[in-house]
Amino acid sequence: MVNVAKGYHVPALLRESVDALEIKADGVYVDATYGGGGHSKEILSRLTNGKLIAFDRDIEAANNLPDDKRLIFVQNNFRFMRNFLRYYNIGKVNGILADLGVSSHHFDESERGFSFRFPDAVLDMRMGQDSDFTAQSVLNTYSHDRLEHVFFEYGEIKQAGKLARAILESREQQPFVSVADFLETIEPFVPKSEGKQFLSKVFQALRIEVNKEMASLRHFLEQTVEILVAGGRLSVISYHSLEDRMVKNFIRTGNVEGRRFKDFYGNDISPFTVITKKAIVPNDDEIDVNSRSRSAKLRIAEKNNENI
Repeated sequence: MVNVAKGYHVPALLRESVDALEIKADGVYVDATYGGGGHSKEILSRLTNGKLIAFDRDIEAANNLPDDKRLIFVQNNFRFMRNFLRYYNIGKVNGILADLGVSSHHFDESERGFSFRFPDAVLDMRMGQDSDFTAQSVLNTYSHDRLEHVFFEYGEIKQAGKLARAILESREQQPFVSVADFLETIEPFVPKSEGKQFLSKVFQALRIEVNKEMASLRHFLEQTVEILVAGGRLSVISYHSLEDRMVKNFIRTGNVEGRRFKDFYGNDISPFTVITKKAIVPNDDEIDVNSRSRSAKLRIAEKNNENI
């Protein structure tokens, strides 16, 4: 087990996700979500003269970089993976890993505004500092219909329409600034029996919208077909049903919608062979050590020969 930057993030399914890449000592790999560097450090430990390209939007992730010439760190969204690989004159890669979870660091740093545990925090929720678009922007400017869409689609909130109306009425009195402002508005909608679960879904929906996570994931996945060599591996860890559905559809059919295409003989056409028929999940021992890994699901696929 590799050491991870203390207090930043404990990587989920570390061994399983890196084993899935079937690391070649001289291969070229991508860690699309560097975070605390746990997955990257494990990949580097298995390379000799290979290369690792790691991406992360958060400038603070750079504080966890090892002094290793085999590592290229790109402070940017993984949706631009193909562009940066071209910039570094890298054509194909042997494997791509992505851990789609939000770093523990983000949840635990009150000033980032990711968690309802810190009422005095500013409503921010940006994973990177390259944008002025925050949770405040969503709550203070979106129309009723857009707000309803965000909370229904990304949080699966049944009362999304009523919640959106309450937000509009509240901001007419004063704009949303702090987490406390938002909590006060949504308090009447919080079920007594599952308050934390409800709040987690609401805050998840806001975070996904602020960071355009679903669009970024789509762009990222679509690029893997072109970037992976034949036989290259894709290893993706997701944490909620929206991500997992998109990843599962993509590795089965080659598109995030899950549309199936067949050849002349009626066989499914896909750029990938699915390695995990069922998602790999953490065992009880890992969950005991890292409770935030509880919802992690790992899916693995292998790039088919392009002539197939």
